[in-house]
Amino acid sequence: MSRDLEAVRAFEHAGWQRAAPAYGATFARATSGFIDALLDVARVGAGKWLLDLACGPGLVADASRNRGAEPVGLDFSAAMIALARAAYPTIRFEEGDAEASPFAAASFDVVVSNFGIHHMPDPVRALSEARRVLRPAGRVAFTSWAAPAENTAWKLLFDAISAHGDLAAAKTPPSGGGLRTPEDLLRVLDAAGFADAEAHRVNREWRFAAAGDLIQGFRRGTVRTAALIDAQPAEAEPMMETAIAQELEGYRGPDGFVVPIVAVLASGVRL
Repeated sequence: MSRDLEAVRAFEHAGWQRAAPAYGATFARATSGFIDALLDVARVGAGKWLLDLACGPGLVADASRNRGAEPVGLDFSAAMIALARAAYPTIRFEEGDAEASPFAAASFDVVVSNFGIHHMPDPVRALSEARRVLRPAGRVAFTSWAAPAENTAWKLLFDAISAHGDLAAAKTPPSGGGLRTPEDLLRVLDAAGFADAEAHRVNREWRFAAAGDLIQGFRRGTVRTAALIDAQPAEAEPMMETAIAQELEGYRGPDGFVVPIVAVLASGVRL
């Protein structure tokens, strides 16, 4: 692994170790809405052996088990694995690297990842490992966030930072992914050797009770966006929060706020 990729991995690992305790109550409220669509595309059903990459606290693995699958979760964050094991003690969760999978070749019928692949230093390598552990005709499916320009929650945050802070303040390692469009996801699937690849946008909603929950969701439940928020000057944050709260009024519902969010969902087949 090159130094740049090592830097990405160290940054992501430290960030997810930190985010693990708060993730379920914060940003998982955004990501969990895409689980059913992910499992539908992966054709997850009874008797399927499933590997959930970047499994986090185990939400996808549990949802797949509810469909009759036999899931195994893999994550490089020990803190996330501890949460998953505590929440779902009858599901197998392993600490490990998706780019160097500990599982034997042709072990699974399905490999899925809900917003995990774009966090990996080398997404093609991770998908190539997914292909290795899949049985012939096995399916891979994964989600990634669409670009901030078409994703309301991110646009609200980034517009506030642009107006009152500094979008370049974080000085984080470059992303290993950059997977924001269907074409981006199809490219990495092709590079990893998958056939019959498909990708499309999926629209969902992020619901929360208070305006401050949006910025706290990003701060406590993400890594790269959290680093950007934390890097802002202290005097900028109140102005950012006010700007976001004002814009959120247009998304107020009877029980809080309902913000549109957009992911890209891709799948492929191992021939």
